Amino acid sequence: MSSQRGDAVGCCGSLAASALSDDEAVATAEVFRALADPARVRIVNVLATSAEPVCVCHLVEPLGLSQPTVSHHLKKLTEAGLLEREQRGKWAHFTLRQEAIDTLASVVEMPPACC
Repeated sequence: MSSQRGDAVGCCGSLAASALSDDEAVATAEVFRALADPARVRIVNVLATSAEPVCVCHLVEPLGLSQPTVSHHLKKLTEAGLLEREQRGKWAHFTLRQEAIDTLASVVEMPPACC
């Protein structure tokens, strides 16, 4: 699989950390920015529940968006480091990156609120 990922996922910091560096805060915000669109959240949901890579062509109808719009959203998620992209002929297939899943889980993992 080829990846066109950015550095955001690898540089995220936990929101429960005692302090975040400027770089960690920027990278974490970049990942949240990539997820701050309902269509992108739905794409991540489809990929998270799929046992196989998903073709961009299979996302158009469920999302109710045009192929260029779906491709735009996939590009944003890939650039943020959340997805792996694999070219198969004329179609691209996408999966969630395991590192991204692990990082997202650690970013939002927080101890129970006190009081």
